[in-house]
Amino acid sequence: MLAILAVFGVVALLLHPLARVLGARVFYVAALAPLAGLVHAIAMTGRVHSGSIPFESYEWIRPLGIEISMRMDTLSWLMTLIVSGVGVLVVVYCAVYFRGKKDGIGRFAAVLIAFAGAMYGLVLTDDLIMLVMFWEMTSVLSYLLIGHAFTRAASRRAALQALMTTTLGGLVMFVGAVILVVSADTTSIAAMLEDPPTGALIDAALVMLLVGAFSKSAIFPFHFWLPGAMAAPTPVSAYLHAAAMVKAGIYLLARFAPGFADAAPWQPLLVSFGIFTMLLGGLQAMRESDLKRILAYGTVSQLGFIAMVVGYGERDTALAGIALVLAHALFKAALFLVVGIIDRQLSTRDIRRISGVFRQAPVLAVVATIAAASMAGVPPLLGFVAKEAALTALLEDALAGSVWGWIALVGVVIGSMLTTAYAIRFVWGAFGRKRDAQGERLPDTAWPDPPLGFIFSPLVLAALTVAGGLAVPALDLVLAPYADTAGEGHYHLALWHGLEPALGLSALALAAGGGIFWLVNATGWDRTGRILPFQAQDVYYLVTRSVDRLAVAVTRRTQRGSLPVYVGTIFVVLVAAELAALIAGGGWEIHLDAWQHPVQPVAAAIMIAAGLLAVRAKKRFTGVVLVSVTGLGMVVLFILSGAPDLATTQVLIETVTLVAFSLVLRRIPARLGTHNGSAGRLVRALIGVAVGATMAVVAVVATGARIAEPVSTAWAELAYEIGHGKNVVNVALVDLRGWDTMGELSVLVLAATGVASLVFVTARGDRLTAARKKVKSKVPAAARRAARRAPLVETTEGIRVQTPENADHPRAWLIGGQAMSARSRALMLEVVVRILFHTLIVVSIYLVFAGHNLPGGGFAGGLVAGLALVMRYVAGGPYELGVAAPTDAGHLLGGGLAIAVGTALAPMLFGLDPLTRAIWEADVPVLGHIEFVSSTFFDIGVYLVVIGLVLDVLRSLGAEVDRQMSEGARA
Repeated sequence: MLAILAVFGVVALLLHPLARVLGARVFYVAALAPLAGLVHAIAMTGRVHSGSIPFESYEWIRPLGIEISMRMDTLSWLMTLIVSGVGVLVVVYCAVYFRGKKDGIGRFAAVLIAFAGAMYGLVLTDDLIMLVMFWEMTSVLSYLLIGHAFTRAASRRAALQALMTTTLGGLVMFVGAVILVVSADTTSIAAMLEDPPTGALIDAALVMLLVGAFSKSAIFPFHFWLPGAMAAPTPVSAYLHAAAMVKAGIYLLARFAPGFADAAPWQPLLVSFGIFTMLLGGLQAMRESDLKRILAYGTVSQLGFIAMVVGYGERDTALAGIALVLAHALFKAALFLVVGIIDRQLSTRDIRRISGVFRQAPVLAVVATIAAASMAGVPPLLGFVAKEAALTALLEDALAGSVWGWIALVGVVIGSMLTTAYAIRFVWGAFGRKRDAQGERLPDTAWPDPPLGFIFSPLVLAALTVAGGLAVPALDLVLAPYADTAGEGHYHLALWHGLEPALGLSALALAAGGGIFWLVNATGWDRTGRILPFQAQDVYYLVTRSVDRLAVAVTRRTQRGSLPVYVGTIFVVLVAAELAALIAGGGWEIHLDAWQHPVQPVAAAIMIAAGLLAVRAKKRFTGVVLVSVTGLGMVVLFILSGAPDLATTQVLIETVTLVAFSLVLRRIPARLGTHNGSAGRLVRALIGVAVGATMAVVAVVATGARIAEPVSTAWAELAYEIGHGKNVVNVALVDLRGWDTMGELSVLVLAATGVASLVFVTARGDRLTAARKKVKSKVPAAARRAARRAPLVETTEGIRVQTPENADHPRAWLIGGQAMSARSRALMLEVVVRILFHTLIVVSIYLVFAGHNLPGGGFAGGLVAGLALVMRYVAGGPYELGVAAPTDAGHLLGGGLAIAVGTALAPMLFGLDPLTRAIWEADVPVLGHIEFVSSTFFDIGVYLVVIGLVLDVLRSLGAEVDRQMSEGARA
């Protein structure tokens, strides 16, 4: 089972690239994953029925006791058959449905199979926390499927509505799951149900579980998202909203009902909300004219019915409930697929525009009629068998004196009448002949014959519906073991139980349903306005709009667009919080030395003077330079404290920061206060002094507050013995606290992406190679085509594409300068860059590999390489970046992060903890004894991320701003 779950994931990853080659035929490949699950479930039938339940487990999060465990009992076996069996038919149907379409097929197929895999894991997992994880995966993947046509506002709106509703329910359910796990002291569902915990807290947890189940299965008041989700492609509706996703909530009820149905809130909530949902959905289905929405509200109605029966808590209702689950999956999936055929052939689903299709598509009409009849409960179909079982079980419980039994029975009978009415409405709307307002018969709608394979999947589902009704004794045999877990009972599934009350109730529902359909058509009730002034969907939109307006109001109040106000607020809160902690702590011990080195007070005085001058500076660039002086003063302090690594990194950061500020300052007035004068100078000065004084006091107090031996005293030994490195700082970053560094790398990637997103207005033009193209444009067309990827060389005539005649000439350098104006070029600077660039790159690589034992490392090396790119940009202009690093900054950022993450996770493939280092040693001639530690790969990842960050800043704040400024000048 775990292997098949992995198959779903692997196939999903392969589908997107395969779709480029196979087109819609990729769905035949996609069908292999659910087919594997189906074949395995069929093969396990004997073991499941005999009680030898297949179980597999893999320990995942040991401290929390969470396992990736899979258990196939009768309920899981049935749900696996539904998820994988209907999944195969829907995916095969997609191959015809999407024939001729290219956009997004690979993405759709991959997400659909990933969703099927999530459902497969959900119905088989025995770990409650894992169930919640699979649950949320289905919510996210269904969001992507519903919003497949993301260019349409309706699809995006429906997808977001479904995601928000089901995720809200899932979060509430998660809290309930945690309470159950803590109370039962196990995450195993099977163990939890063997000895169910009780109490008021458990009742609250069960209510939370019901909220999750109601939201996922579209039970009132969460029912509104499912009709809106009909904006999804029809195969999504057939799979998610008939057989899979909406069944997740039903499965949860079926799983926990045998152990918790006796809890006080369980049965009242299920019966009341289930019956109300059944009636509400049935009434609304009679008012819809879109075939898909008729089925959508019919699904809402049926889900209310099934949820109530499955979770009712008796043995016989449990048997009827899972029979209803199977019947509903077969007939509702078939009906949705039929709608997909009609929509694809006629480009409409409006029953007012469809007439007389029955004679032109008899096979399709028969399939739809069989499925609709099963939904209405017509014998000898599976839907009839399941509904009669439910009526009998509820009637017996009602006659035994159960008030909830009477409420459920009456509600089901009335709901069944409505089910019959909208089933007839669907078949009549899709295939029957219509008349206009004057009573004249409408002409038959032209029906183009669909592709031969289009009818295959709904035909199979209809055949299974018939077969399930006829072979119901065998079905009773395999479903009974689950029902027996809910208690004692005597009922068994059969096509004929004789002339009993349930049969009479079924006949009454069918007859009354036909009368309701005739009455609605005769009175035109389906064409009247709203019954109520608002619907649940209106409430949803009212809540979301209110949240949006509240957010805007709060933002308007707090985000005034004034950076000094924001920074001042942060600093005031900082001072208040730290002072409160200092005052509350008390018992300060202060140990101060005037200095440890005589240069320290000199550096401090210079830093203080630079700070004061920065406050008084009138020009922005002057202020930036003075602030950098304070940073360089820190470099001196680091050096005097014996921290060359920190000093190296600090000086590189100050240099890169100064460059970044200089790039930004080009778009800002040179003098401070040009547009807005500085107000509240006294307040700003007080806040600045308060922050400085507070941090000084915190630093002094913190140095004397230690009561235990610091961890850092052992780091030198740990770095050498465990990390095999003499540079404690570098070993700590890439080994001892590598997870922290991983998080910092992620922040760097996000920062680079954020900067680029703010600056690049339309497209992210990373590859600024116009200079190279400009040089090549001077070459004849034939030569350009032959030398498309040839290097450029320097000749006496200027820079040219390399040819056999000039192959001995030196490679061209700083060709971006060719695109610059003459007054912007500096010959001396170009000469210096020619000399230093390669040297800096070599030094940066040296720092990476030497950093494990000497000052350096991936961060410092990346900054040095970044400074080399800065030199190329300053000397050659914006287009020089396209030549210096002809690749996307995103590739460097993503590649570096991938290398770092891969280095961390690779040990897990060998059964070790993440970030466990490996050491290779060898004696090499000339070089002698060398050692290589796997954490060096982590450093290489850091190196690439830092280079990508610098390149991204240069291309966004530098090259892109240059382009925008030049376009503004031309305008």
